[in-house]
Amino acid sequence: MARIYLDTSGIVKRYVLEPGTEVIDEVFDRADSGELRIALSLWNVGEVMGVFDERLSKGWISEEDFNSVLRKFADEIVRLSRLKAAEIIPISTSVLRDSWPLILDSHLYEADSLQISTCVASGCEALLTGDRPLLNAARKAGLRAYDVATEGEEIRHLVRS
Repeated sequence: MARIYLDTSGIVKRYVLEPGTEVIDEVFDRADSGELRIALSLWNVGEVMGVFDERLSKGWISEEDFNSVLRKFADEIVRLSRLKAAEIIPISTSVLRDSWPLILDSHLYEADSLQISTCVASGCEALLTGDRPLLNAARKAGLRAYDVATEGEEIRHLVRS
């Protein structure tokens, strides 16, 4: 069964309508039906919450929408985890340490380098992201990485095979 790693930008597209949402919806639907497993870092949970909070603080969403989207995210991840369709990867010392060279080699923000090292450590087949610098660095590191906003057909092929 395929294991697909989602970074924060990919996860957010599940709960906020943006380019790439349809592709991420299909990934989640296939995980829900047992056709693939998704993986994310424990770090992503906090980052997703931060994205939703930023939208609230900027007035882009209401308090009611904030509470609703946060609840949907938490409920879905917990449900998929219980079904063994999603795995939240802990931040281990070795994964964190492995992310440090990526910071210097690819000039990445530490959170992005952590996504790459977590994906590698978790043995996922591919990383899905909406973040261009992360995408480029992941590819440079030898990962199969896809842009959810522009490579939908490639991602659909990956998750259907």
